[in-house]
Amino acid sequence: MWPQWRGPLATGEAVGNPPIEWSETRNIRWKTPIPGAGASTPVIWGETIYLQTAAPVGEEKAPRQTAFAFPEQMNVYKGLAYYRATREYEFALVAVDRASGAIRWRKVLRVEQPAEGRHPTNTFASASPSTDGEHIIAFFGSRGLYALDMRGEVVWERDFGEMQTRNGWGEGASPTLFRDRVIVTWDHEGQSFIAALDKRTGRELWRRDRDEPTTWATPLVVPVGGRVHVITNGRNHVRGYDLESGADLWHGPGLTFNSIPSPAAANGVVYLTSGFEGSVLLAIDLARARGDITESGALLWRRDRDTPYVASPLVYDGAIYVFKSLQGILTSLDTRTGAVRYGPVRIDALPDVYASPVAAAGRIYAAGRDGKIVVFRHGLAFEPLAVNELDDGFDASPAIVGDELYLRGRKALYRISAK
Repeated sequence: MWPQWRGPLATGEAVGNPPIEWSETRNIRWKTPIPGAGASTPVIWGETIYLQTAAPVGEEKAPRQTAFAFPEQMNVYKGLAYYRATREYEFALVAVDRASGAIRWRKVLRVEQPAEGRHPTNTFASASPSTDGEHIIAFFGSRGLYALDMRGEVVWERDFGEMQTRNGWGEGASPTLFRDRVIVTWDHEGQSFIAALDKRTGRELWRRDRDEPTTWATPLVVPVGGRVHVITNGRNHVRGYDLESGADLWHGPGLTFNSIPSPAAANGVVYLTSGFEGSVLLAIDLARARGDITESGALLWRRDRDTPYVASPLVYDGAIYVFKSLQGILTSLDTRTGAVRYGPVRIDALPDVYASPVAAAGRIYAAGRDGKIVVFRHGLAFEPLAVNELDDGFDASPAIVGDELYLRGRKALYRISAK
């Protein structure tokens, strides 16, 4: 299954053997248009795919006032482009049949005109849902956190208020579902926090204020010995919280502004990165992480170049793969030492990359914004296997289940599998 953002291991890796080559006329089992827009990765459980969308409805109207001081009716704030909604939107969770691609149900969770803005390349449904086969957790940020049963009935919901994102660029952090808890981060230009909720009732179990500007990364949960670490990125600090109490277990140096990539961990080491107006990649040994990690020796290595702005890293079989900024310039590093395995290498077929790469069967799958998906071999040198192109564009990260690859484009959801 692919139950959450970044897959079953939260690294981008899956067990399976999806096709290497496809096109609009080859190895497409089905292609289903999805109502509305969203950059969330679909999650898959059993024979159903779940994804979030936001679809405009009703008549045009003036933008809503917001607590963040945007000039009214303008689409530029301090020289940076953003979009403000002039219609109401239906914020919905959609269930798609895995075998046929038919839409099984669509549950509208809220109808609202967003007050905040969004980046022109962002959507109002950029967070990915999460599921454990009992609950589906859908997070629309300022439009609420929802728990649904597998039939699409709402079990509970929570409203945290209005987020004020940096430059009005909108939201994107996904919820993390682990055992009986849901973890959400609320990093914005107001009072930021992280909170844990009971997955069955929505009751808030703990909340900790965070001294962080807007981030878009999803918190990562990693068991270490007898404790479970909740790991977050941030401009000021990277941190590990205790899952049970919310206590601050450790903290380290911050990343860059606009921290978007989510952490990934393997073999007791967590990797945190960002790449806007600078480059940072940290490798932290969680067994030694306590207090200030620069003093405990837990900071194993650091890299300060060629790190991603949006795409999260792929950790796979002793290697970590990262793209530079928003470009298709790839570097592969050794997870233990940070030594360069190869790169940076420019992949001409991927001029712009938002989607995070995924891996299976010794291959890496990387999707570009213009509709091309490059497949290359995992190894000590860059070895491309195929460049596949569809009549679409991809900001959402792919998902892999068995021998099937799922791609959520701006126009449609695709199942790629051999017939």
